[in-house]
Amino acid sequence: MMRDSVSRVIAHRNFGNFILAVIILNAIVLGLQTSKNLMASAGVVLDLIDNVCLGIFVVELALKFIAQDIRFFKNGWNNFDFLIVGISLVPGAGGLSVLRAMRILRVLRVVSVAPSLRRVVEGFIVALPGMASVFVLMAIIFYIAGVMATKLFAEDFPQWFGTIGESLYSLFQIMTLESWSMGIVRPVMEVHPQAWAFFVPFIMITTFAVVNLVVGLIVTSMEGAGDAAENAATEAFRDDVLGKLAAIEARLNKLGK
Repeated sequence: MMRDSVSRVIAHRNFGNFILAVIILNAIVLGLQTSKNLMASAGVVLDLIDNVCLGIFVVELALKFIAQDIRFFKNGWNNFDFLIVGISLVPGAGGLSVLRAMRILRVLRVVSVAPSLRRVVEGFIVALPGMASVFVLMAIIFYIAGVMATKLFAEDFPQWFGTIGESLYSLFQIMTLESWSMGIVRPVMEVHPQAWAFFVPFIMITTFAVVNLVVGLIVTSMEGAGDAAENAATEAFRDDVLGKLAAIEARLNKLGK
C-alpha cells in the first residue's frame, strides 16, 4: 500500500538526516539574506534556495499526512512543524511584512527533527507546573521587596524606586546582577549605609536560591524525559525481539508437524 511505503520512507534514518541538512542549509541562507551586499549580488540564488527548502518542508509534511492521516494532528511535534511552515507560506506583503522576518522560525524545526533536542524541550514542558509554583513564590518576594524599596528609597532615589513599577524593574536588574553594585546599590548606600541589609538578602534569595531551584527543576525533568525515552526504546526492542521469537517458534511448530 502507498501509505505503508510512505511510512517506511519517512521513518528511514536517511530521510531524517536529509531534512536536518535542509534545515541547516535554510538557516544559513536566511542568515546570508540579511546581508545587503550578498542580496545585491546573489539575491536571486539565495531566494531560490530558500524557496526550494520551503518546498521540501511542504512535501515532508504532505508525506507525513499521507502516512498518518488524521493522526498527524495528534502529534504535538507535527502541529509545531505545521505551524512553522504555515507561517512561512503566508505572503509577506503589506501589513504582513513582519512575517518575512519570522521565516527564521523554520530553524526551530531542528528541535522536532533531533531526538536529543526534543527530550530537552519535553523536559522543560514537564517542569512547567513546578516552575509555575516557583514563579509565584518569586512574584510574592518581588512584590514585598518592591513595596519595601519604594517606601525606603523613593524619596532619595526616585529614578530607581519612585514607584512600585520602577522599584520592581530596579530589583529585577539587581537580581540579574547587571550593574547592581556600582550602578544602584552603592549609590543608595552612600545615603543609606544600612541598605546592604535589604539588598544582600534579596540577592541571596532571588538570584542564588530561587533561580537555582528553577534550574534544578528543569534538570530533574530532563533526566526524567531521558529515562522515559530510554525505557520506551527498551520496551520497543523487547517487543520486537519477542515478535521475532514468536515467528520463529511458529515456523518450528509447522516444521515439526
